[in-house]
Amino acid sequence: MGMTPEDVLASIDGWAGSSVTRLDGGLSNHTWRIDNDGRSAVLKIDDRPRSEPYNPRRREAEIQTRACDADLANRVLYVDETVYMTEYAEGIVWSPDCLDDGHNLEQLAKTLRRLHSLPLTGRVFDALRAARNYARYARAGSERDVRACLQSIAAAPRPANLCCCHNDLVAENIINTPEIRFLDWEYACDNDPFFDLATIVEHHRLDDRLVLQLLNAYFDGNGARWLPALEAQRSLYASLYWLWLAARPASSADELEAAARRLRV
Repeated sequence: MGMTPEDVLASIDGWAGSSVTRLDGGLSNHTWRIDNDGRSAVLKIDDRPRSEPYNPRRREAEIQTRACDADLANRVLYVDETVYMTEYAEGIVWSPDCLDDGHNLEQLAKTLRRLHSLPLTGRVFDALRAARNYARYARAGSERDVRACLQSIAAAPRPANLCCCHNDLVAENIINTPEIRFLDWEYACDNDPFFDLATIVEHHRLDDRLVLQLLNAYFDGNGARWLPALEAQRSLYASLYWLWLAARPASSADELEAAARRLRV
């Protein structure tokens, strides 16, 4: 990494001399919590300008700002091609067990409908391109599973009904402040709304009762009708998730095998 957080903060008005604490980051960025005179922020520095499957940082800021205006996201404080700084909002970050609560699921479904009603972003999520990117960095897992995932994703149907989607709705990206907001908008773009629903269901392995409760809340009691559409996106997400795990240095053999078993169901 070329720039230090101190270098970056020195050029942002009002943030020079801040306290800096390293946070866990993703595959291609470095992340810190920044504190200065009662204000807190999250700072991300990329190794290089971002390209698909991620948003370029300036495009991410446009989408997140739109979501912030709808009270669905924290405020963007600074952005350039390789630096992204957002407001740090105090709140309760969800854990997977939060999704076992029926009230939480209902509130999440209502919030997700608001997200899906935001204007289109102009970029369509390319699942196969994302999959190939993960496969390129895969450090673990069998070549057979890599091929199987890529083939499954290549055969998946194209989105039939595009809307603005978050595309990474794992529990850790959901926060109560106390209203529900979503974190980490780096994948956000136009996609099938069932992909967001499938991420919630498949990533957290919700049982059939919770799946139907989520769909009923999203579709005003008419959830059972949409189970086939959800299943197609669950299969797509399962393949993408396995490839992401294979590309992630911290993934364990047990995690990969558990995810691979989901592919074979």
